[in-house]
Amino acid sequence: MCPKDIASASSAGARLRNRHSRVAIEMTSSPNTAGIGLRLAHLSEMIATRPSCGWLEVHPENFLANPHAAELLIALSASYPISLHSVGLSIGSATGIDQKHLRRIAELAARVDPVFISGHLAWSVYGNEYLNDLLPLPYETESLEVVVRHVHQVQDVLQRPFLIENPASYVGFQSSTIPEAEFLAQVTGRTGCRLLCDISNVVVSANNLGYDPCAYIDSLPAAEISEMHLGGYTPEPDEATAGAEVFIDTHAAPISQAAWDLYRYALGRIGPRPILIEWDNNLPPLTLLLAEAERAAEIRMEVGHAASY
Repeated sequence: MCPKDIASASSAGARLRNRHSRVAIEMTSSPNTAGIGLRLAHLSEMIATRPSCGWLEVHPENFLANPHAAELLIALSASYPISLHSVGLSIGSATGIDQKHLRRIAELAARVDPVFISGHLAWSVYGNEYLNDLLPLPYETESLEVVVRHVHQVQDVLQRPFLIENPASYVGFQSSTIPEAEFLAQVTGRTGCRLLCDISNVVVSANNLGYDPCAYIDSLPAAEISEMHLGGYTPEPDEATAGAEVFIDTHAAPISQAAWDLYRYALGRIGPRPILIEWDNNLPPLTLLLAEAERAAEIRMEVGHAASY
């Protein structure tokens, strides 16, 4: 278990490290506060009530073919910083990036001017088939080259840094030769992209694959992390091991105490970052989401960090 009383650590700068990057525009602002994932079910209420909230993150795929929702999102962007968190770019696909889909996200970004655009270290597309899952990839040299090439392509079109999220894992590959944190560090070092550290995904993966979640946080390149996520997961019986549980990243439950504890640890180890509360299924009232964001903000203050970096 991670310690709950953590000494303060210096926060990392928000500078984009160009190294071998082809990104032309540097991110100039960051909402270093707590925000919520905004889903379509809460969109009208957000427009009507404009509650206090540090920032909002949406899945752009929910707005690309919904002009009315897109107009509401653009209206909200005048009041809240907006982040686009894609679930369809599939940077790990061996068959390449869907350039049409990427251009549509870039067009939405031009209208919303998001503070972040992010996606997953995963694949979900094969040829013309889109799968409703974020599937894992082995961590080895060939897949590293695929991801690096695709991140360059994404950033060339978006003309801004792309954030890669660590996955929730259920299996590992025997062919993997690179630890996940090192894999992520190599991608950031070779492309100038940034990281989205999903704290709950670390808890899920650590339980399922049997490693220390604090050690994983320690091994991440802290200076490259621009954003954090917290979301709920669902424990299920592990059919292969009597008495054990598999954690499923459902985003359908309150955030676990283990995730809150690891968030405290990450704040001490990495420093303050914009933190997002994710909830995608069995959606609660908007007020509950906002309360969870307030709890995240309170924990930040308890750890003792400043409100911005």
